[in-house]
Amino acid sequence: MTHTPKSSRLLATLACLAPLLACAGEPPPPEPAMALSASECEVWERELGFARSVAEHDAAAFAGFVHPGAAFGAGQAAPLRGRDAIVAEWSGLIEGKGVRLSWYPARVTIGAAPDVAWSSGPALFEWPDRPPAQRYAIGTYHSVWIRDADGRWRVLFDEGAGRAPADAEAAERFRAQAPRACPAAAAPTA
Repeated sequence: MTHTPKSSRLLATLACLAPLLACAGEPPPPEPAMALSASECEVWERELGFARSVAEHDAAAFAGFVHPGAAFGAGQAAPLRGRDAIVAEWSGLIEGKGVRLSWYPARVTIGAAPDVAWSSGPALFEWPDRPPAQRYAIGTYHSVWIRDADGRWRVLFDEGAGRAPADAEAAERFRAQAPRACPAAAAPTA
């Protein structure tokens, strides 16, 4: 098959969309074991704490995870900018009004810049007042964390993607697959 510029662009677009389409209603399947560095585990634990702040309806704790110059909905034409605006916009979610949001990391990566990290994983949306067939959706989140001047990791960019309807069994699998601890690299032996 000869690829024209138009068909090459289409193939490239489909390749980029494949990961988003793959999560339609299901948490990602377990992947091979990974070993994260100590810094990556710090971000992993911060991500879990960030999610816990929403689950526990703790707006002050939530604010402590957000960088003052953060942008949420970072991939949108008009992202939400600044900690105060983000906390205000997320207040209903933090209070658990209407929809419950939970998430956990599946990947954390730090590259050559040791104070910048990428985190990604599944997210579960639950509307308790809806009929069972419309109660759940599962998607993916992507966050960029930065080590702030005080040494704490804070979310600088956040974006959700690929949300699709899910059933109660998929929601239960999401919960069952939630990590309990960071998959840290084994300590070197002497």
